[in-house]
Amino acid sequence: MSKSEQIMAQADEVLLRAYNRFPVVFSRGEGVTLYDEEGKSYLDFGSGIGVNALGYGHPAYTQALTQQVGKLMHVSNLYYTAPLEEAARALTEKSGLSRVFFTNSGAEAIEGAIKAAKKYASRRDGHSGHEIIAMEHSFHGRTVGAVSVTGTAHYREPFEPLMGGVRFARFNDLESVKAQVTEKTCAIILETVQGEGGIYPADPDFLAGVRALCDEKDILLILDEVQCGMGRTGSWYAWQTYGVKPDIMATAKALGCGVPVGAFVLGEKTAESSIEPGDHGSTYGGNPLAAAAVSAVFSIFEQEDILGHVKETAPYLEEKLDALCASSGGVLAGRRGMGFMQGLIVREDLPAGKIAAAALQAGLIVLTAGGNVLRLLPPLVVTRSDIDRMCEILGKVITSLQ
Repeated sequence: MSKSEQIMAQADEVLLRAYNRFPVVFSRGEGVTLYDEEGKSYLDFGSGIGVNALGYGHPAYTQALTQQVGKLMHVSNLYYTAPLEEAARALTEKSGLSRVFFTNSGAEAIEGAIKAAKKYASRRDGHSGHEIIAMEHSFHGRTVGAVSVTGTAHYREPFEPLMGGVRFARFNDLESVKAQVTEKTCAIILETVQGEGGIYPADPDFLAGVRALCDEKDILLILDEVQCGMGRTGSWYAWQTYGVKPDIMATAKALGCGVPVGAFVLGEKTAESSIEPGDHGSTYGGNPLAAAAVSAVFSIFEQEDILGHVKETAPYLEEKLDALCASSGGVLAGRRGMGFMQGLIVREDLPAGKIAAAALQAGLIVLTAGGNVLRLLPPLVVTRSDIDRMCEILGKVITSLQ
């Protein structure tokens, strides 16, 4: 039995089987490459589901975390720390929003956003009982509140009854959203680019129309940027590309580039009229280690012009993926996405998961998404040569499955 086989067998004895893990044990990473326990290398176009934007072993990131571990990791939110202020200031400056609450995950950020919206409406109206409009085929997380606004039935049904007062509309269909609005509606929540649902960017007219509807009705717009934010589309946050500003934003994943951290960020109006002391809390949220990670990520992004690199390199990725689709013999029906968040549509009779599994065997990590889509979320430091190599491996895999 190999070392990897031994680790997998022992892990299966003690871990709750909540995941369908691939049969590989990763031990280290360097740049955009992961290595398993036997030393085999894998080109990573999944980046830990969009987390590892800086790849692996980035020296400045590693140094910042090492220094913070040696000083202070946790004191609780009963006290101030310099890393907390620095991280919050960086996030507000880059988002253009006003107030930050740090969480440990994207799902927790969604939970906080929901609570803030409900509190805003209850303070405004003097009563509770408000509703939220969410989108079909959306994904917002696994906690009860987050899964309640997730627009895919199989994520919700085993855990019902969930949080009430949620209505679902069709993504990119403004009239569908308008039809769900009632006097109880306090918020509309959507992903600027749907991820798990199949890589669907919001239509500009749709997003602008939702913003105008919210302004007209004093409804809060919550944008989930957990996966599509932090430079993945070439802007700090995808909504900035559209010029449509949310009242509340949820962010996580690449916010900490590996350290578990998320946040919900509020505009001034919402911040001043929603969460008050005692309404919400988090023991670990924004602790010095997580905050140091956030500060380091923003600093490195600026110093290395990560956004500029994405804007410059993403068209090349799109060009190569379009060519791959054209040469796939009908296996790939097309491409959609923004920046370094791309989806390849696989023909219906060939499961995308089968391609992902074969790619892993060939030394390439790609993901899947709803609607039989191959999902590509490479580290934002990926190069043209990395893209060429990815297309070469994926092209051979597709040819072998035809």
